[in-house]
Amino acid sequence: MNKKIAVALSGGVDSSVAALLLKRQGFDVIGITAKTTNSPEAENIILNARNVASKLQIPFYEFNATKIFEEKVIRYFEEAYKIGETPNPCIMCNKYMKWGALFDFAIDELGADYMATGHYADIKELDGIFKLYPASDEHKDQLYFLFMLNQKQLQKTLFPLSSYTKIQVRQLAEENNLPSKSSKESQDICFIQAPVTTKKYLNNILSPQEGKFIEKSTGKVLGKHTGFWQYTIGQRKGIGLAAPEALYVTDIDAKSNTVYVGYKKDLFSSSLILNNMNWTYPPEALRFKANIKVRYNMKSAPAKIIINTNEIIIKFDTPISAIAKGQACVLYDITDGHLIGGGFI
Repeated sequence: MNKKIAVALSGGVDSSVAALLLKRQGFDVIGITAKTTNSPEAENIILNARNVASKLQIPFYEFNATKIFEEKVIRYFEEAYKIGETPNPCIMCNKYMKWGALFDFAIDELGADYMATGHYADIKELDGIFKLYPASDEHKDQLYFLFMLNQKQLQKTLFPLSSYTKIQVRQLAEENNLPSKSSKESQDICFIQAPVTTKKYLNNILSPQEGKFIEKSTGKVLGKHTGFWQYTIGQRKGIGLAAPEALYVTDIDAKSNTVYVGYKKDLFSSSLILNNMNWTYPPEALRFKANIKVRYNMKSAPAKIIINTNEIIIKFDTPISAIAKGQACVLYDITDGHLIGGGFI
């Protein structure tokens, strides 16, 4: 009997081609899509996914996850900004939505043997342990967003695009005339649609509140702003302060509504502390070297990892710029680049 695989369809090109490849390999493929919000954009995603399933001639199931998405993704995003942190909603969406509600729906309710997605990543089983490795397309490697996955989830997850480049995926969609063949890259925050920006979105839920720009090194007040949530660590543009050299946001104090600024040199840190750590598999030592990322699009940097009872300390070989509280810090094996785990700064 063929294995039954539920593909999480977004209506986009990556998940569509993932479903196409699995069907070609002879699996019993079904399409599943989670409805995340009660909006025209969410309805459009469902429609696009349904069209892909229809083209591939596979069964399609819609899962209503609006309540979970509101609680675990949107509310997390808003609350993080309210306390001066930098959230990453995609990571929470993967944890609570794709490998939470949708994964459980696929495996437990639909009886699927695996769930597949269009992520660019690779899973390898070594000595009974499932490990996440980078995909072939180094420009599309998405391990950073997957550090919350556990062994049970990895054991029942497939990434059909692991050996493909984005160019090849687009080509397959074109050759097979998939409805998603000309779809655009998905945007970072799916529940904030253009022309609304993150800043506008936050200004709609938070009332303007006068605060101060303070130079961190001297304590000197340099100007005023209308809300700390409009700024992020490392920001240079849009501060609106005159200075002999470029000023950057170096710190945010939500309680006092203060935005601290400084110069480029003031952005660098030599260490950080992680909370809510998730290990992809149990670490073999309490002290070890690893490569780390504190942002998805940065080049990984070597660091020493120290595991204490209540916290994880990361000490960088070379200081890192613009580390923001609330951001994800992800650890990679120093020899072969597989994902070890991650936590929040």
